[in-house]
Amino acid sequence: MPTREPLFDLFSYARQGPGRRDRLSRADVEQIARTVRRTPEVMVKVLARGAQTSGAARKHLDYIGRKGHLELETDDGERLQGRGAGEQLVEDWDLDLESDRRGVGLASTRQGPAKLVHKIILSMPPGTPAKGVLEAARNFAREEFALKHRYALVLHTDEPHPHVHLVVKAVSEQGVRLNIKKAKLRAWRQEFARHLRQQGIAANATERAVRGETRTQKADGVYRAMRRGDSKQVRKRAEAVANELVAGRIRIEPGKSRLTETRRAVERDWRTTINVLQTQGRSDVAAEVRSFVEQMPPPMTEKEHIANALLQASRKARILDQAPPTR
Repeated sequence: MPTREPLFDLFSYARQGPGRRDRLSRADVEQIARTVRRTPEVMVKVLARGAQTSGAARKHLDYIGRKGHLELETDDGERLQGRGAGEQLVEDWDLDLESDRRGVGLASTRQGPAKLVHKIILSMPPGTPAKGVLEAARNFAREEFALKHRYALVLHTDEPHPHVHLVVKAVSEQGVRLNIKKAKLRAWRQEFARHLRQQGIAANATERAVRGETRTQKADGVYRAMRRGDSKQVRKRAEAVANELVAGRIRIEPGKSRLTETRRAVERDWRTTINVLQTQGRSDVAAEVRSFVEQMPPPMTEKEHIANALLQASRKARILDQAPPTR
């Protein structure tokens, strides 16, 4: 039976050639150590909607510029501020011309009109120095897009987590369209984390499954509504789970078996990693990995997460009801 490729694409000791699975580079060991020590994870998100027309692109640029109150930095070093900044970029990037090309079939996809711009968010957890996040985002954008794709960026600090909005023209100056697949997103996360570390900020980029996490990212609109506490989708989901709890039976979701198998694969790969670390004389990191794996929470579906939260809230309410009144 052929040897299965390790799930940890980021621990690329299998990339050193056939038969060289028994070595980890220094960078690999550092990546492993960051992961098991739970170094803050970067977030790179691509927003799906509102990028197919020049009007939508203009509206988004105005939004991230906070209607002229914030300064937009462009790929050519220009700094734009004011209510006309979005309009100016739409004109400079010839987005109206790109829209016109659709009339002759030069910019379309099976899903409909192709994007004129990509709307990207580069983010770090609360407490991360905002200036470092901005500088890392600048360097990331310069390396990825300079002299190819036009772009503009702006730092937002109005939420606890500092984040940079990056808008990238979808078609390069050479006429090449930027398509963002999962592999590219993974690579972008790793690069953004590297730029953050160069700014002295602890940052890591690993897959959720590798860290033992099973909760999926929510669509941006649902996520924001959840934070405000008014997500109809989440409320409806919670009510359905509550009804199952009252009935005394939680129906297992089809995705449960896949989560369980993924966890088994993750644990197998971590055990392989432990063995390799030990053979290389890194028993200290191997011990950290072993402890990390032992402390992984059990894999749970979204329904199970909701049920767990409801049960905890119910227990807390009972404890409060039973507590003696304070005088």
